[in-house]
Amino acid sequence: MNDLNFVTAGDGARIAYRIDGDAGMPVLVLSNSIGTTLRMWDLQINDLSKHFRVLRYDTRGHGESSVPVGAYSLDRLGRDVIELLDALGIERAHFLGLSLGGFIGQWLAVHAPERIDRLILSNTSSYLGPARQFDERIAAVLQAPDMSETAEMFLANWFPAHMLATNEGIVEEFRAMLLATDRQGLAGLYAAVRDADLRRTIALISRPTLVIAGQHDTVTALSHSELIAATVLGSKLLVLPAVHLSNVEYPAEFMQAVLGFLR
Repeated sequence: MNDLNFVTAGDGARIAYRIDGDAGMPVLVLSNSIGTTLRMWDLQINDLSKHFRVLRYDTRGHGESSVPVGAYSLDRLGRDVIELLDALGIERAHFLGLSLGGFIGQWLAVHAPERIDRLILSNTSSYLGPARQFDERIAAVLQAPDMSETAEMFLANWFPAHMLATNEGIVEEFRAMLLATDRQGLAGLYAAVRDADLRRTIALISRPTLVIAGQHDTVTALSHSELIAATVLGSKLLVLPAVHLSNVEYPAEFMQAVLGFLR
């Protein structure tokens, strides 16, 4: 299955997904960061699909998934994944989430541990307060004439200066994703992050967990990953010399860590 398909969530929203890899292999779910689509994992699919049946999806509000009006919740984002697994008849899967996807992975491992086998949390946090900064971002993105300024802000936070200066092709791909993002969807997901605080509850996570951090991450700082690793009993921490998109900036090292942990 190489094209987009859709499932309908419990509240009527349509969630777009794609599957790569043979049916007999273990399932690995990939969850994207805010401001991106399932295409953010393109560099990893060739290698991952040799070992896993890779299920990636567009988080609601992004890509080809529905864009409901109003604030979203982490609870709803987590249930989208559970309902996607249910619709596809998947009882249990590995889960890899980056940034917002890592928030979703933490929620799933706390609230639906029976659905998760191994968990990878990349460049993420269990809390990104204060709420005021997200209220300001929501107002700004909804009032802006377009996504241009917001896109450049994200890119500056995601990539090292040398990649931005040379305007590498991969940067253009992510710029295109950002410019195509629905502002209501971005605002809705900002609200989900604003209201999320998993700092205490992730102590309940019992699944084998790998935390991947970016040494130079200014969005979800290294200290946030260190806190997660210190709170989740038995988890492992890997620090890459990356900014925020470790899978893009250090794809080989990222893939080695992911495959080493999952296999």
